[in-house]
Amino acid sequence: MPKQKDFFQKSAEAPAELLDRTVVATQKVNAALPTGKIVKRTGSYWHMLGPGLTTGASDDDPSGIATYSQTGAQFGYHFLWLAAWMLPFAAVVQEMCARIGLVTGRGLANNIRVYFSRRVLYVCALLLFIANAVNIGADLGAMAKATQLLNPRFDFGWTVVGFSALSLGLQIFTPYARYARYLKWLAMVLLSYVFSALLAHLDWHTILSHAIIPSLHFHKQELVILCAILGTTISPYLFFWQTSQEVEEQILLGKVTQHERHTAKAPADIKNMRVDVWSGMFLSEIVMFFIIAACGGVLFVHGITDIQSSSQAAEALRPFAGNATYFLFAIGIIGTGLLAIPVLAGSSSYALSESFRWRSGLYRPLKQAHAFYGVIIISMLVGLAMNFLGIDPIKALIYAAFVNGLVAPIILALIIVMSSNHKIMGRWANKRFTTYFGWFITLCMAAAGVGGLVTLF
Repeated sequence: MPKQKDFFQKSAEAPAELLDRTVVATQKVNAALPTGKIVKRTGSYWHMLGPGLTTGASDDDPSGIATYSQTGAQFGYHFLWLAAWMLPFAAVVQEMCARIGLVTGRGLANNIRVYFSRRVLYVCALLLFIANAVNIGADLGAMAKATQLLNPRFDFGWTVVGFSALSLGLQIFTPYARYARYLKWLAMVLLSYVFSALLAHLDWHTILSHAIIPSLHFHKQELVILCAILGTTISPYLFFWQTSQEVEEQILLGKVTQHERHTAKAPADIKNMRVDVWSGMFLSEIVMFFIIAACGGVLFVHGITDIQSSSQAAEALRPFAGNATYFLFAIGIIGTGLLAIPVLAGSSSYALSESFRWRSGLYRPLKQAHAFYGVIIISMLVGLAMNFLGIDPIKALIYAAFVNGLVAPIILALIIVMSSNHKIMGRWANKRFTTYFGWFITLCMAAAGVGGLVTLF
């Protein structure tokens, strides 16, 4: 009772002060609860992300950025709708690849070797190696050019060598657990393209009106750019990397043997994998959307329609969009190159090593996987040499895209057959809709390959 008297006495003496304190305390509690939940959920979501995020982010490599920049510069907002429509295409394919790796405990090439003709696998793996080496060379050159945009005093040749050495060092000498974290955080550099577009003072009402509804007139140049975007977004190297990275993640959890990995999967594992894959591809397509928007709203409007490289796009944006957009675009080129090059080299190595049954895996040290790391080193050296042999990177990328256009439908067909097979996948085999949609994507990629062949010759 004395305590209650004291309380009411103090309340009567200073009702306003007490009320203020009560309101402030209540606000603090209410604010703390949702914030704590948000932080916790954000942490759980970030922890869930992994191979899907890095695979999706690596899809936007410097050569892909050049394709999207050229799309915006040449056609304005005309192809903005592709970002929304490409998301389910890319995500469904990568989800099938991830599910194969998660359920079988083997990489994609390893599964193809077990269930299909090895000759087909050897040819596809070799073509993949060639296409990836060309892409590595183009990406190294783009990164060096972007560095010169930030500081012209940097020598092109030494910068290319420096980036090659840095990438090789990280792949060979960094433990996989730490290396995976580097790639995961590096994916966030893609947000620089979002900010660069937001700082460019674009007409967002017009942009949003072009964001969903498809518009295609079937002119030759439109078909060429459509084929280029399909080939850039759904690339064979992503198939091999995604599948093998799911295996690497299981090994990281202690499942070293294939028998340990090939066990019944909990629904939560599959659900987490799907969240990871769709998040990665969503990031990839969002970046594609903002790059096309920035170049369409700035370069196309000012009549600058001939963009051949990502660094050229950054230079062209500067006079109209300002230094902030220019620097963010250039930084994005360097960051995406650092992310994409290991994925390109690694996917080639997974494909060849699993094809010929060599010891493979970034979790292994160099002394345990000489051939695996040897393929990575050779890929990097071929890409490095391209920048000193006078090879036209634009023409090289066109031929690489042509090779990818030939390989992608074949690999996609094998992926669909395996992921639909209940003997291989058990309860996690494709649903009927996924299988039909997968075949539709394969037909689109085959059409893109034929279209690329027609435009090439």
